[in-house]
Amino acid sequence: MGLDPGLRRLALGTLLAAYPGPVPPDWAVDLLADGLAGHTLFGTNVHNPAQVAASTAALRAGRPDALIAIDEEGGDVTRLAHATGSPYPGNAALGAIGDVALTRRVYQSIGVELAALGITVNLAPTVDVNTADDNPVIGTRSFGADPVRVAAHSAAAVTGLQAAGVAACAKHFPGHGATVTDSHHELPTVDAPLSLLRQRDLPPFAAVVAAGARAVMTAHIRVPTLTGADPATFSRAVLVDLLRAEYGFTGTIVTDALEMKGAAVAAGGVGPAAVRALSAGADLLCIGAKVDAELVERVAAEIVDALADGRLATARVEEAAGRAADLAAWTRAAGRPPATDDTELGYAAARRAIRVDGLLTGLDQPLVVQLHTESTIAEGRVPWGLGPHLDGVSEIRVIATETDPATLRGLAGDRPIVLVGRHLHRLPGGPELIADLAAQHPVTVVEMGWPAQWRPAGVRAFVTTYGASHANGRAAAEALGLTR
Repeated sequence: MGLDPGLRRLALGTLLAAYPGPVPPDWAVDLLADGLAGHTLFGTNVHNPAQVAASTAALRAGRPDALIAIDEEGGDVTRLAHATGSPYPGNAALGAIGDVALTRRVYQSIGVELAALGITVNLAPTVDVNTADDNPVIGTRSFGADPVRVAAHSAAAVTGLQAAGVAACAKHFPGHGATVTDSHHELPTVDAPLSLLRQRDLPPFAAVVAAGARAVMTAHIRVPTLTGADPATFSRAVLVDLLRAEYGFTGTIVTDALEMKGAAVAAGGVGPAAVRALSAGADLLCIGAKVDAELVERVAAEIVDALADGRLATARVEEAAGRAADLAAWTRAAGRPPATDDTELGYAAARRAIRVDGLLTGLDQPLVVQLHTESTIAEGRVPWGLGPHLDGVSEIRVIATETDPATLRGLAGDRPIVLVGRHLHRLPGGPELIADLAAQHPVTVVEMGWPAQWRPAGVRAFVTTYGASHANGRAAAEALGLTR
């Protein structure tokens, strides 16, 4: 026997799916006609603007009010520019500049671009307060380590996006910034009292709620004082008591991807995770990136089974589907400003974010060395560094733990060395390689990751970009005098 059609449609109305490739397959469109809330676009769905616009139009043939979401944060996390790197600096750079009006303009520019392509929800901004230098998944995605500054820029980002007619989804509630593990791979723990969370992690969420954010995304993190052994995504104390009752949020609560181990392992699979998230108060469930029709049907069936066996109340699922529908209705009614050519905005902003400790002198024809860094799942394999911006300057890429400093000195000869990396303070072999080179050779360091307090001894200059986007790379190359 198949699922009851009405219950299946109700369950589908809480799900945000995805599909492979640049052309929506028939099943992705058919599920929208059957009631699926929408789809999230990833880098594999993006080849060029015309193709994306055609894809979103094809999806709306399934249902005109389908939600079409994307993670377009600027900086290190981009889907539209995954082949080249984002033309916008990310949150860390904007926070370092400290110009709230600029943050609003950047996010409105991103929103205008998304709206022109038919994308209605941006799973951004990241409003986590990054208080852990070793945070492997937030880092430069955060506006900074100061809750007051992060709150101000978070509100500006939400206002900018939504002025363009694109719903903002602030993330990751109740705050992912103090973690030192990645919830894509495991369940991180933030072992802090609620009083500290209110001072440190929660102010940006209060700010985005006040700014009218249409959606807030949950975090797959354990906060024992609130969630016990479970992730926040499964915690009614977090989603209902804290976010809705205390902070007054009336919009759509969206889960982070349920395929992530921080949720799926804790629940025993994506389907059970969906049931637990709905029960806790979530409204719109991101299934993940690796999705096919069979998985969507399996999750919907799990929700319908939970309605039958009492794990879920019908009224709760109706409420969730209603909030997802309300979000879709807002995106259809939102006014959209005309498209504008703001291509230089991001590059100008990235230049303002550059910070230099030391003197940028004697850099004639340097050897530029990029230290390989693994990308997180959130970032994906997006090009970064100075390479695309160099004019007549040689560059090599190496793995720090596999590189002999003497070899680099030999390649450089009489020329200075410019070492480029991300999160160098925690890159295996990075600090040691830099120290060895700087002891015997003129070295300038370009840090394109999170700006930790660490500074290597003996280097001529230390350049901080606050991110690794295409715009950040160009700004750094210009500051070093290595472009035309």
